[in-house]
Amino acid sequence: MNYNLNIPTKREKKKRDFLSSLRKLLSIIGTERRKLTIAFGAILLNVALSLLGPYLLGYTIDTHVQTKNYQGVLIFAGILLGIYIIAYAVNYAQIRMMGSIGQRLLYRLRNSVFEKLQELPLDFFNQNKAGDLISRINNDTDKLNQFFSQSLMQFISSLIMMIGAAIFLLAINLPLGLATLSPTLLLLIFTVSISPWIRRKNEATLKSIGNLSAEIQEGLANFKVIVAFNRRDYFRKRLAIANKKNYRKSVLAGIANNLLSPVYTFASNIGQLIVLSVGIWLIIQGRFTVGLLISFIAYVSNFYHPLRQMANLWASFQLTLAAWDRISHLLSLKSNLPIVDSIDAPSSSSFIHFDNVSFSYPSGKEVLKNINFELQRGKTYAFVGPTGGGKTTTASLTCRLYDATKGTILLDGKDIRSYTPCERASKIGFILQDPILFSGTVRDNILYGNSECGALTNEELEHELNDAQLFNLLKGFENGLDTLIEMTGDSVSLGQKQIIAFMRAILRKPELLILDEATANIDTVTEKQLEIILRNLPQSTTKVIIAHRLNTIENADEIFFVNSQRIIAAGSFDEALNLLMQEKGES
Repeated sequence: MNYNLNIPTKREKKKRDFLSSLRKLLSIIGTERRKLTIAFGAILLNVALSLLGPYLLGYTIDTHVQTKNYQGVLIFAGILLGIYIIAYAVNYAQIRMMGSIGQRLLYRLRNSVFEKLQELPLDFFNQNKAGDLISRINNDTDKLNQFFSQSLMQFISSLIMMIGAAIFLLAINLPLGLATLSPTLLLLIFTVSISPWIRRKNEATLKSIGNLSAEIQEGLANFKVIVAFNRRDYFRKRLAIANKKNYRKSVLAGIANNLLSPVYTFASNIGQLIVLSVGIWLIIQGRFTVGLLISFIAYVSNFYHPLRQMANLWASFQLTLAAWDRISHLLSLKSNLPIVDSIDAPSSSSFIHFDNVSFSYPSGKEVLKNINFELQRGKTYAFVGPTGGGKTTTASLTCRLYDATKGTILLDGKDIRSYTPCERASKIGFILQDPILFSGTVRDNILYGNSECGALTNEELEHELNDAQLFNLLKGFENGLDTLIEMTGDSVSLGQKQIIAFMRAILRKPELLILDEATANIDTVTEKQLEIILRNLPQSTTKVIIAHRLNTIENADEIFFVNSQRIIAAGSFDEALNLLMQEKGES
């Protein structure tokens, strides 16, 4: 299944429907409907008060200023001051409310994206860069937060202000009002025509930011190798290329986002010029008053100023839609590892049964073809073969990190696809060659994913470790369970990491334990300790050992040779050694 977020899908290639995108975007704010309604009411009140001001101003000029009724001027000045204070208070309350709504939406949206990432299979993470995913979680979601906390209500407020101002303009003088509003028709045509281009430029810059983030994350994660090989120049060159691409895309997006504003400003100036020219001519003819002209100019400002704001907000909205497309694409993905019924699974008494299994990676390379083998409960098995032969792939299929392309894998007599992730993880322990540790303590890492031991005190945990014969392994850590593990894991050696991973897996008491080169970086003395611990596991525990060092598989009950899309039962240790030597001779 293709999980690459940067490869356009058929859905993305189709022309995006504006209303459809808008509906999807607004659907995420359903839980804030009541507070949004209150905020919308505050906007209506604020706009109504703001629109009332110019009318009262014109009335005051015609009725009181021209008649030199200064008491009336003072009264209406006080009324206008009261109106503006109330409008300010309402606007402030609405801004605070929308700010809190935006933060809550950001919180929930980031949780939704992160929960979706937890549902997706390993295929997804193999096909996408971590830096780009981080950019979607942090940068793209923040674009939506800015839209909902700042732009949305400002956009609605500007739209209502424009409609109200237009009504007043047409009510005061219909011909003059129509002439004043005529430039907006050209603006509408221009905006509709240019909006898809603006959106494409914003999509490109968001993608380039994700690529830049991915380059930085990859470089910093592998900086030790960069320093060891003295290839800082390589890191700088790759980062410079990504940064330059991001710069170019950002410049184009900036030009696109700012293109509407000067056009709208020009239209506003034309509208005001029409008002002044025609309005003065009407006053000379005695068909218009000075107060009405001043009110009219104020309403023109109330119409075109929000229009200019909407030009900037429209560009912001296009950026928000581009960010939402990236997020919604991620949220729409489904795992290719669904839980299924095992009704049609073939019967088997073995603990693990591969029935005519084939597997290909998304790249199309077939690693295993028509594989059949069984693992019995309580026995020790070894998988040997050249590098790239398919040993780790076989182990990954056994843990259901991937699904077989063809065939069925049975775990304890049931189709492995019928187990929930929790059920499967409780049965299988997997120790990787390159163990993954998390920042915290040795205790935190040992108990990772172990709900049964999570509430134990250090003394109780040490007792559990002692019962599992793991306690002596803690002697290699300066502060025992409280030894700190840094985020990079550099505070402990690679061998110590493997010991922690070993303890983490054994403590969960799995029914199947898979060791993928799990002792490759451990000293001989510690390796002997681990062998003793493995021998003392419950007799029902099935062990699968993947190793290149032949001394680690001498005591296996059965050895499988894995290479060239096949898994062959090698029989004895000597026969497995002969197969390996033949393979090396052929290569």
